[in-house]
Amino acid sequence: MSIGFYAIVATVLSCLILGASYILAYKHSYTEKLSTYECGFDPYDDARNAFDVRFYLIAILFIIFDIETMFLLPFVSCAGLLPLEANLYILDFFLELIIGYAYAYKVGALDWS
Repeated sequence: MSIGFYAIVATVLSCLILGASYILAYKHSYTEKLSTYECGFDPYDDARNAFDVRFYLIAILFIIFDIETMFLLPFVSCAGLLPLEANLYILDFFLELIIGYAYAYKVGALDWS
């Protein structure tokens, strides 16, 4: 069978599932459901105010460095079995990780103040 057949089947099936969920869904809206939610409190300010993005920047940097260090786990589990070329590649990767962390620290991306 060709890939076009599978693409058509996938498209038809996804349209059927989407249509069935739209038709069979329980639609009951009420004011509490449609109101804005802000940690259990009523919203007390305009949503268009400027906010500090430093927390999000640090969170993104944490995710990036956490995922990069997670790539080191397979290497650590079989480091003695790999050839020298693989060890050089992982050393290069680790060096780039350290340089990226040093750069983020130098430009002040990790400062809270």
